Amino acid sequence: MELKIKELSFRYRNSSEKVLDQFHLSVSKGEIVSILGDSGSGKSTVLRLIAGLEIPKIGTITLKESILVDAKNFILPEKRGIGMVFQDYALFPHLTVANNVLFGIKHLRKADRFKRMDEMLELVEMGEYKKRYPYELSGGQQQRVALARAIAPKPSILLLDEPFSNLDTALQMKIRRDVKNILKKANMTSIFVTHDREDVLDIADRVVVLKHGKIVKSGAPKDILA
Repeated sequence: MELKIKELSFRYRNSSEKVLDQFHLSVSKGEIVSILGDSGSGKSTVLRLIAGLEIPKIGTITLKESILVDAKNFILPEKRGIGMVFQDYALFPHLTVANNVLFGIKHLRKADRFKRMDEMLELVEMGEYKKRYPYELSGGQQQRVALARAIAPKPSILLLDEPFSNLDTALQMKIRRDVKNILKKANMTSIFVTHDREDVLDIADRVVVLKHGKIVKSGAPKDILA
């Protein structure tokens, strides 16, 4: 398994209620797993815990056999090798498309950086837009650039938080298919959270349904959402 989560429990400071309660999840290499739930179900908290933005009360998260967090260990977020795509894409407005993608791969040699940037923009079919700025792009195009930037450093896993919520309905239908193709071409292990059943049906290999911090259903999207 690429990712293993065991007995994860979490509550926010000054709150008596658990946001997550004994959460378990295993994800295979290249698998796209959706966490589906209403607002407040704990789904975004799962991503924050995997990314290292929060520390669980109890539980273990293991990525590629390396322990990210348990009772004795905590790996800092920047050292986890995890990519993230947010609702608002979080592109740098003052940087071109090319420089947005280059930003996360500064550790590579210059020739390698530019080669990787070109590969990623070709993957998301945005090669001809490399000199444009985010404000010159549509919502769907910005989403593609955000994906390219997140995948460029070759993360072990990609986390997507409500990635289509800011797009209109017609664009959502198209970008869902595009995103799935991009993730599969990159063989990218991915977890995305959503409240939209159509996101799950169009993209996920497997869905986990969360309610009040607990898993109530898990399986193939067509079976679970039938």
